[in-house]
Amino acid sequence: MKKKNVYPFMAIQGQEEMKLALILNIINPNLSGVLIRGEKGTAKSTAVRALARILPEIEKVRDCPFQHDPQGKHQVCMECVRTECRNLILGNQSPETVMEGIKVIELPVGATEDRVVGTMDMEQALKKGEKQVEPGILAAAHRGILYVDEVNLLDDHVVDVLLDSAAMGVNTIEREGISFSHPAQFTLVGTMNPEEGELRPQLLDRFGLCVNICGISDPDARVAIMERRTHFDEDPEGFVKLWEEDSQKLVEKIKRAKALYPDVTCAKPMLYEIASYCLDVGVDGHRGDIIILKTAKTLAAYEGRTQVESRDIEKAATLALPHRVRRQPLQEIVTDVSVLGNRKRAV
Repeated sequence: MKKKNVYPFMAIQGQEEMKLALILNIINPNLSGVLIRGEKGTAKSTAVRALARILPEIEKVRDCPFQHDPQGKHQVCMECVRTECRNLILGNQSPETVMEGIKVIELPVGATEDRVVGTMDMEQALKKGEKQVEPGILAAAHRGILYVDEVNLLDDHVVDVLLDSAAMGVNTIEREGISFSHPAQFTLVGTMNPEEGELRPQLLDRFGLCVNICGISDPDARVAIMERRTHFDEDPEGFVKLWEEDSQKLVEKIKRAKALYPDVTCAKPMLYEIASYCLDVGVDGHRGDIIILKTAKTLAAYEGRTQVESRDIEKAATLALPHRVRRQPLQEIVTDVSVLGNRKRAV
């Protein structure tokens, strides 16, 4: 079946911080996702779907509900209801595999915990001692992108489950003393309109990066948006072809960054610079420091360098700290990263 054309990621006008935060999370899923705060109609969902479309396809076991990587051997296969999965880990036979594009799994606002985590047939477990699992949204999102629109309207407990899985890369279903775990490594993207309510600070802090976006005010840029969108609607295939070369360059850059990231180092003076940023703005805990370090290293890899520089830390701080700045009751949330300062620190 022919794929439906998706608006090209590289054709999105403006919103550079949002696009960068998404790319960094693709390069390094350990950044714990990105929260995009802003008004509707600012290309949030368009950017997520467009980025997923240009990413390289992944190999998976055909029809596997857990998006299993045939090169890995997970304990989940021993407990899977599918015989071919058990044969995979036992080495009895090679499973049939397929190449598929990265999936974008969208989480409905009204999703329950069972729908997100998955369920277990307790009658089957108690009577026959067999684990009959119905995979949830987290299983479908493994090795893909989990997109949560209006995340601030979800039940806090469901959000907590999502963030736990994003941080640990594992989802566990527990019912009546029986548990079942499976890999759940995905890029988490949450969007919200602050006017509709905020997330609790504890949950805000769990998102690795945060960007605040708004409509573009420059007339020339707004005209470019209209022209590009009209061209895409009238001739989707032709418009996509116009951006194929730029899209492929981005894909290759992401591939190189992924390969380079393990070799990126951060000198100790740079670590003190990170600590200074967090202390200056009064960040609680240490998650902010760790995320800035990971983000700075990812930025360096994205730029083709193996050494973190001050500019990487400065940029990382603007993405990792706005939602972590300590604030007093009734004080507005920080949306202007200028409070972080642009000064160079002598360490």
